[in-house]
This record gives sequence, structure tokens and C-alpha cells, in this order.
Amino acid sequence: MGRDEDTPVHAHADRQLCDAAVTIYTEALRTGRIPRTALQPAPCLLELALVHPDPQDDDWIRPVPPSAALAHLLQPVIREIHERIRLSASLADSLAPLASVPSADPNLSITVLEGIPLIETAIQSALDGAQEEILTLQPGSSRPAEQLKKALARALSTVDRGATLRHIYQHPARYSPTIKTYLDEVPPGHIQVRTIEQTVERLFIFDRTVAFIPANPTRDVALEIRHPALVRYLIQVYEVLWAQATPLTEPLQPAPPSATVTAVQLSIARLLIEGHIDQVVARKLGISVRTCRAHIAKLMQTFNATSRTQLGALLAQSGLAESPAP
Repeated sequence: MGRDEDTPVHAHADRQLCDAAVTIYTEALRTGRIPRTALQPAPCLLELALVHPDPQDDDWIRPVPPSAALAHLLQPVIREIHERIRLSASLADSLAPLASVPSADPNLSITVLEGIPLIETAIQSALDGAQEEILTLQPGSSRPAEQLKKALARALSTVDRGATLRHIYQHPARYSPTIKTYLDEVPPGHIQVRTIEQTVERLFIFDRTVAFIPANPTRDVALEIRHPALVRYLIQVYEVLWAQATPLTEPLQPAPPSATVTAVQLSIARLLIEGHIDQVVARKLGISVRTCRAHIAKLMQTFNATSRTQLGALLAQSGLAESPAP
């Protein structure tokens, strides 16, 4: 069967008004009613409940206020929303007792957090719930002042709950004014700080139940770990590093008397002897490549070396490779 060529085309998406409908509806509002036949080019007015039959004459149509039409159309939607809310609450109540049941499946105990905001939210949540102890491992020699300001507020809140803090930084952090300010603001007896020559990646552990580690070099993806065996392992790693680290209240071990080099240069010498390039040495010690190369230049001057190769040989002969790490 074909369409009558005189019948107007009414082709647009559902729940939309066409231009003809707007014109007809405007006229209906102005006059109070229009003939039913005027709706032929705009059946969407009926679909959207914007008109209704005149109760006194079925051949005429009266307009409905848009607010009343909207309320009529939203009734089934609102009923469905309420039903889904009731279903969600019922499911939450049913599964709530299972939330505290530990899982032996490692896949359910490791959560991948993508994006700095999500990572910070998860860490903040763990921090807010910490009641006993917080362990942190922070590579690098300094942290931005704004970041430390936020960390200080969190630390003070944690201390108020009776928890203790332990931080491991790298040796250059001893000379960071922002870190010094942060440590001076935390009440004595609630925080212990040690520094170490080299470190692994960043690590946070809260109440020995949840740990956070980076999952990529840019640190915008992290792992939230709650598996007991993995958390215990990370705690053991932390304790080994803690035992090797030097308390902030104690001076670093000086370089051997036979070599007029600083503690940082001594660390650089050991890494050079191991064959690391400047960028790797700088990253391991938490200093810039430029600072690292300045120390290397001083080492070459101290040992009267004319090349990197000769410096490596002279360092090996000096016995620095056998010197214990600070």
C-alpha cells in the first residue's frame, strides 16, 4: 500500500517537537482551542500530551500547560526510579554481611586505580581509617610545598587519633627546607624518620592491612593491595629498608679518611663502579642529573682523572666499592 501524496511527512525522533507542532501549539495557546484537524501535520503534540480533546466538543482540541504535560510524562519514569532505588537498597542490605568476609582470591584483593584523583581519594580513605600505624617510603629528595601542606594536615589528623607515622626518605631529603618544616610541625613522639641512600618505588601501608604502590613509571596508575600475604611481604620489605636506613637525628656516615669525598659523592662512586649511567645514578639517589654530573666532576678532580673510564678504574682501586653504605 502506498502513502497518499497529500499526507504530510512527520519524520523526526520520538519525544521531540517539530516546527509545525510548535506553530500549532502556539496558536492553540493564543486562541484557547483549535480544530482537531489542525493536528494532522503534528501528531507529536498528542504523543507529548501537550493537547487534549475539548470535553464539550470532540472536534476541538485544547492546549495543556507544558508543566502539566511534563508531570504526566514523568510519572512512569519516576515510578521506575523509585523501584530501582528500592531494589538497590534491598540488594545492599542482602550483601552487607558479606562485605567483611575476607577473600582468598588475590584478584579480589588487588584494585587497579587509574588517575591521580582516584588514587588520592583511595589513599585519603585509607588514611582516614588508620588507627595504629602508617608506613611510607618516599623516593626523591624533596616534595612540593603544597603537597607537603596537605600531608601535614593529614598527619596531624592521624596523630590526633593516636596513630604513629614512620617515613623513609632518601639522604638528600635531609637538606630539604619543605620537608624540615613538615617534620617540625608534627608533635614529637608520633613520627620517626630515617633516610637511605637508595630506595625502591613509593610505598604506603596503613594499619598493616592495606598498601598502595605505583603501577607505572608516571605514577598515575596505582595498585591498592589488601591481600594479607602481599601486605605482609611489603611490610617485611619496608622493615628491611628501615633497619638499613639512618635515623634523621643521626649524622650520615662520613666518607673514608683516605678520600676527600662527601657522603653523596661516595654513593655516586659506588653506583658508577657498578656501571650505572648518570641518569640511573641520579634517579636512584633522588637528585637531578645536573647535580649528579656536578658531583662526578668533583670526583674526577679529586682523583685527578682525565676520563670517565679512568675515574672508574681509580674508584675501584680506591676501595670505595667495598665501603659500607651509609
